Amino acid sequence: MSPTIEPEIVDPKRRSAAVARLRQIGRRLPTFSDLADPIAAGGRAPDLKTVDPDAPDAANLWRVNWFNDESRTGRVELPGHLVLPSELTGVKAPIVVLIGDRFPMIGAHKVLPAYACLMARLVTGRFDPAADRAIWPSTGNYCRGGVAISRILGCRGVAVLPAGMSRERFDWLQHWVTDPADVIRTPGTESNVKEIYDKCGELSKDPENVILNQFSEFANYVIHHHCTGTALDRVFASLAKTRPSLKVAAFVSATGSAGTIAAGDFLKDRHGSKIVAVEATECPTLLENGFGEHNIQGIGDKHVPLIHNVMNTDVVIGVSDLVSDSLNLLFGSDVGQKYLAGRRKIDPALVAAFAHVGISGLANIAASIKLAKHFDYGPNDVILTVATDGAALYHSERDSFLARRYPDGFDEVNAGEIFGRHLEGLGSDHLLELTHVDRKRIFNLGYYTWVEQQGVSLADFERRRSQEFWRALVDDIPTWDRMIDDFNAEVSGTSK
Repeated sequence: MSPTIEPEIVDPKRRSAAVARLRQIGRRLPTFSDLADPIAAGGRAPDLKTVDPDAPDAANLWRVNWFNDESRTGRVELPGHLVLPSELTGVKAPIVVLIGDRFPMIGAHKVLPAYACLMARLVTGRFDPAADRAIWPSTGNYCRGGVAISRILGCRGVAVLPAGMSRERFDWLQHWVTDPADVIRTPGTESNVKEIYDKCGELSKDPENVILNQFSEFANYVIHHHCTGTALDRVFASLAKTRPSLKVAAFVSATGSAGTIAAGDFLKDRHGSKIVAVEATECPTLLENGFGEHNIQGIGDKHVPLIHNVMNTDVVIGVSDLVSDSLNLLFGSDVGQKYLAGRRKIDPALVAAFAHVGISGLANIAASIKLAKHFDYGPNDVILTVATDGAALYHSERDSFLARRYPDGFDEVNAGEIFGRHLEGLGSDHLLELTHVDRKRIFNLGYYTWVEQQGVSLADFERRRSQEFWRALVDDIPTWDRMIDDFNAEVSGTSK
């Protein structure tokens, strides 16, 4: 079976069951384009003024976009973002960080691909909300997004994630699942993705379990290409209005499931920018075909995701989890914030805004600094990146790091050491400009996961080498939008 889902109806009976479920809850599904540009969607969206963004209300489907305001109750024309100055980063290039914790229900952008992956099955008749169980394998945020989407659509969602992920993830899950058994802890931590796949292999033996694997679901690629790419482009355009000399030099993203990095394809098409993949140096899979353990939560690795357009990636950068853990402490502690605002004269408002940046976002920022140093980027070279989630998910990780690293207490001298080593002192080590041969090596590495272990056909694996394959996925967006509109028409009883 092909791993891609084509925009065509395969089971009318299951699709009718999905229509009946949406009619029961009185909601319509937003299209790809509604979420890419919710301002333009206008009156298509329901009135959200009285809807709690953290409530299990299907109206929150229309908040699954980058255009929520800071309260997450209203919309803004420009997605939330930070522009990091050279006083903080030590490089001339502006680093612009798109903020992901404005998304509803989970405070992370992974609810966006979770919606896309389930929606694609609903409108094509591949999922019956009344009978099927949605299985969400993840290292944390995607499975939370999947559980949220499942609950508001009235189906059973099961989270599969490593037992060693942050406490905050499990606390959230316990409040959202209807049965504690729907949270399945697999052995290990961030790097133990195969163990997640193994559990999903067991679960898939039950025909009522539908596995929505973010690492191989092409809807994850498509939604980020269209929605995250559009949001980043909108932010850049706003900056370029006052500084026409600006250009998009690069998009930087931890690979993770390789959904977010799809926005790099969008930006490269429009701006000729580089696409930069980030991974942990403790587990240098793309850099060295390596393995290991790390704590940059949200970028599960030791494999190459099926939806990673490797042949269009330009640079790979490794960042140590010591960097991201240290910066999490620096920006998240009173001592660190006082040091940054007082000794380093960083705008206190910007320092406080790092509450919107989680561990993987800090790794993306560190990689952006390394990239700017390597290519000698100047003040007109904008580097775009993302913060998937906020610091609120990592208070327990900060406390754990503080106890391990600074058992005698954390003071301003320690804060200065972190700033000097993990911001000012970042170099361009663990950075590889990919040649065609490098791309082929990384692409080929994926064979062992997807063909040998997961049963993807060799033909389906190989066709991903061509950029025509990826362009065709994006070219299908208008067809998907029409299918969603037709589905909604049946829900409302207005179809012809």
